[in-house]
Amino acid sequence: MPLLLPYNGASPKVHPSVFLAQNTVVIGDVEIGEDSSVWFGTVIRGDVNYIRIGKGTNIQDNSVVHVTHETHPTIVGDYVTVGHRVILHGCKVGNYVLIGMGAVVMDGVEIEDFVLVGAGALLTPNKRFPSYTLVAGFPAKVVRELRQEEVELIKQSAMNYIAYKNSYLLMQKPTESHRLP
Repeated sequence: MPLLLPYNGASPKVHPSVFLAQNTVVIGDVEIGEDSSVWFGTVIRGDVNYIRIGKGTNIQDNSVVHVTHETHPTIVGDYVTVGHRVILHGCKVGNYVLIGMGAVVMDGVEIEDFVLVGAGALLTPNKRFPSYTLVAGFPAKVVRELRQEEVELIKQSAMNYIAYKNSYLLMQKPTESHRLP
């Protein structure tokens, strides 16, 4: 079972359609919207500030979502794909964003709508990344404008993960084949 823990009087609020993997940890002032999913080994820690995750968003395996005390909540929009082993810390992510595996998004970063962040990118504090751009590098910078096929890829990634989470939710319903003898 996922671990949902209150912290300092605030408890996580998770829409009933959300898939939370068995070893997910969600703490404190966190809200997760309809049709979203949080995958294996992920920690979402809204302890010293709040976290809001929109609808149709997927936070993939071994990611960490955290905040900065008093200064930076973390807000993730709708239909966002957060790849495996990503760190989101005290940042704002718009709608229809794909953040590649292993990227680190630091305090005060603002990612607008329809942005593709390359795998392993380091988005350093207080930077803003405009809509319809490809962002990559260490430190990250805007590489170019997105192509139409990349915009479609971002949309399709979110839709794929809604389908995946629905199949996992179906598997969680007890059936004869899941019972031990």
